[in-house]
Amino acid sequence: MDLNLETLKNEILDYLEHSDFAVFRNHAGALEGLPVITWDAERFPDYRTFLDVARKAGEKLILFASAEFEEEEIDDILEELADSDLAQDERRDLENRVNKARRHIGETCALEIAFDHNSHLYLYEAQPDWYEDFVDACDEINSTMQIEDTTQGSGEDGLGGFYSNN
Repeated sequence: MDLNLETLKNEILDYLEHSDFAVFRNHAGALEGLPVITWDAERFPDYRTFLDVARKAGEKLILFASAEFEEEEIDDILEELADSDLAQDERRDLENRVNKARRHIGETCALEIAFDHNSHLYLYEAQPDWYEDFVDACDEINSTMQIEDTTQGSGEDGLGGFYSNN
């Protein structure tokens, strides 16, 4: 099921505005690389349940972030795909999967709400199915690029094994 994140974003912001929470607006993906404990939004999709946990834990500050899907994301990954050594049928399949997302340019593609409790970040995140499909295609393209990069040189020094430490 594809979520309408614009509606959900407005609903969450309205809920937060009428609550006791202070809202800190950060950038979507800003928590990437940090150790987070992720809410099971598949089985418990109601953000209010997540915020009830924050309230019961005594937290007052909620981090809120959203992102809009930009055409640049498509252009960048298609440029990487064009530089790949994939077979034409594989390249065409990935290009079609990436281009399917084009009709969603300008739409909200990611929502994150989080809180810190006892030095642990707790995160609720939502993405529509179309964006997850786009990210999966990007991951496939990036993984083929990484494989190509590692096969370019056989030595760890990046000089193809022609450099000697002697």
